[in-house]
Amino acid sequence: MAEAKTVHSAMVTYASMMSLLTLCPPFVILLWYTMVHADGSISQTWQYLSEHGLQSYINLWPRPSLVACKIIFIYGAFEAALQLLLPGKRVEGPISPTGNRPVYKANGMQAYFVTLITYLGLWWGTLHHPHLILVLGMELYPRIGKNFDIKVFTNCRFGMMSWAVLALTYCIKQHELNGKVSDSMLVNTILMVAYVTKFFWWEAGYWNTMDIAHDRAGFYICWGCLVWVPSIYTSPGMYLVNHPVHLGVQLSVYILVAGLLCIFINYDCDRQRQEFRRTNGKCLVWGKAPSKIVATYTTTSGETKTSLLLTSGWWGLSRHFHYVPEILSAFFWTLPALFNHFLPYFYVIFLTILLVDRAIRDDDRCRSKYGKYWKLYCGKVPYRIVPGIY
Repeated sequence: MAEAKTVHSAMVTYASMMSLLTLCPPFVILLWYTMVHADGSISQTWQYLSEHGLQSYINLWPRPSLVACKIIFIYGAFEAALQLLLPGKRVEGPISPTGNRPVYKANGMQAYFVTLITYLGLWWGTLHHPHLILVLGMELYPRIGKNFDIKVFTNCRFGMMSWAVLALTYCIKQHELNGKVSDSMLVNTILMVAYVTKFFWWEAGYWNTMDIAHDRAGFYICWGCLVWVPSIYTSPGMYLVNHPVHLGVQLSVYILVAGLLCIFINYDCDRQRQEFRRTNGKCLVWGKAPSKIVATYTTTSGETKTSLLLTSGWWGLSRHFHYVPEILSAFFWTLPALFNHFLPYFYVIFLTILLVDRAIRDDDRCRSKYGKYWKLYCGKVPYRIVPGIY
């Protein structure tokens, strides 16, 4: 029984196959140490390192274990099998600059529920955080064989799936330590799981985003999804494991409702644009015909194509309005930690910087692609992210 609990405790941070090839950044180890052993205090961690020198940092670094390697390998193989074997609707992705149109099998929701049910079913007999953090081409649509898409596996089935698994794991771990789950942890877990559920419900739409359609499968995106997402995106829950906060029913409900509303708006923004594209603009947006710009562009092969740019609904508020509820969602699932320490809010700050940078990169790409039509679009939708501000 003791051995089973030790192995189970290890699940507290699930991380990545990429660690088999490269060590995770020093910041991740310091974040883990600060939240788990330094009471969430950055100054306490700094004092420890100052007093004990470089060797103290080396001593912090967890050593990879055979058990951790086995867990990650089995998890990866399990998700790969679900991606290949579960049935799903055939979905075509956007055409690449070279004219390649990828075909996907949309079975993310099926894989998501099978994963969570399997994990909870194995709760008592299986599954160490720091060890797992250490243990894991440049094609646009890289594949093994005809059906196994590598970016779908790394971004969706490993990175996003492990986010939900870890959210549940932190909740379970707090129950193991305290015999109960705090209302703050419940709010955090519900909001994170709701967000990931929304992601898999909308997964086919994700295949049209910058991550899949424009960013190539290099170190930046693969390592980020395999290591950074599980380690950093779940960090507010990691903090709450050892720092339960009593919110009370009223505050818990307020945070929960605000967070769920933001997650819904984020989903509805993407759904609105997806429906607009699917119907070629022949749909209703907020109850009326959409406002749009018909833009033409030339592919790398010299072919002239046409795109419709939506300028009403959520997409009339700003060019990347969907980033606003996404950042607010992260804020609300971190808010249960209150403001005793800065560290739980690292993900919110990181996400804000990431999405601002992504909005700038996307604007630059679209300006290069659409030329005068993008200038016209920016005239109708002048704000990049926050309406009236930026």
